[in-house]
Amino acid sequence: MNAKNYNDLAHRHAHGEANPHAIGHGHGHDEAHGSLRDYVIGFVLSVVLTAIPFWLVMSGAIADKSTTALVIAAFAVVQVIVHMVYFLHMNGKAEGGWNMLALIFTAVVVLIVISGSMWVMYHMNANMMPMHMEQMD
Repeated sequence: MNAKNYNDLAHRHAHGEANPHAIGHGHGHDEAHGSLRDYVIGFVLSVVLTAIPFWLVMSGAIADKSTTALVIAAFAVVQVIVHMVYFLHMNGKAEGGWNMLALIFTAVVVLIVISGSMWVMYHMNANMMPMHMEQMD
């Protein structure tokens, strides 16, 4: 770094225009890193979203196991969203929207992989030749 660049950088930093520590590190001065309040809200929500499913399973509040599993899965999805918003600071403005675009792309790929796998497993199970008890003797 030559003297002109250093003086320009010092001048911009003195006037709040740029953070010299953020230059070249992939995060600018204007990006939100979260406050203590955001982290506490995220932590409390995470604890609540963990405690409720734990209570549902341990108390047997819902008699049907399939319904319990669906409720727990819904709580898991909400908790993933809470973690992304409060701890990973994912929103439409972060990194010019590229983080959100990458998240959407990842979700679509995961959905395709899971649904394709389920489709293949269902059809393989349905099309397997049945084995009769007479053949086992």
